[in-house]
Amino acid sequence: MMISKTYFVTQKIILMKGTFVPGAFLGFLLLLGSCKPKENPPLVYFPDMYYPVAYDPLMKAQDPYSKHDNDIPAFVKNEGATALVPVAGTVPQNSEALVEENGGVSLSADDYNAGYENSKKITVSPLNPVNEDKDLKKGKILYEKTCAACHGKAGDGQGSIVQSGSYLGVPNYADREITVGSVHYVLTYGRNMMGSYAGQLTPGDRWRVAMYVMNEFKKTPAVAAGADNSSANP
Repeated sequence: MMISKTYFVTQKIILMKGTFVPGAFLGFLLLLGSCKPKENPPLVYFPDMYYPVAYDPLMKAQDPYSKHDNDIPAFVKNEGATALVPVAGTVPQNSEALVEENGGVSLSADDYNAGYENSKKITVSPLNPVNEDKDLKKGKILYEKTCAACHGKAGDGQGSIVQSGSYLGVPNYADREITVGSVHYVLTYGRNMMGSYAGQLTPGDRWRVAMYVMNEFKKTPAVAAGADNSSANP
């Protein structure tokens, strides 16, 4: 490693003036100060980097560093909620604005069974009936990608995984007493050996799959009743 002659001359001057010891002591203090815990920094220029705030998108945003409400214009226009409109050109999630209580969350056995029985009373989906043909087409695509491996493309419970012998006991839809509501409920919460698909399918897409199942395998069209059919949310 090459060290310039200037470095040695500078060090000699510092030693001659008797400032080396104070300079080293000052450097030690700076080094010591930089090692303080980050949770209690001496000076914070950007508090969010030390104390990140997790906003609930459906709740009014509060300013964590002062007593006044958050006045960010985008939040104010949304009545304080932090869930904003999707950026133009992106794919929005849950564009139907279907809100389900405890969607995908584990329930007690009693609550689950009660919810399942109530879901059987739902015979129409809450999606807009104007888009029924499009919803059925998308439901078919989603079913074949997500469900057919077990339930089979014909809904007979003979998907490729079942035929391989890796998984058994998948029922035939034709033999089941189901409604569009109960199919959606099972997609949301799971049933028996089938787990929940709430993490893979949006609420609207679960209704589309359920509509396709009823229309294709039960020959019972689940004609949409309109977006204001609140009873369709189990």
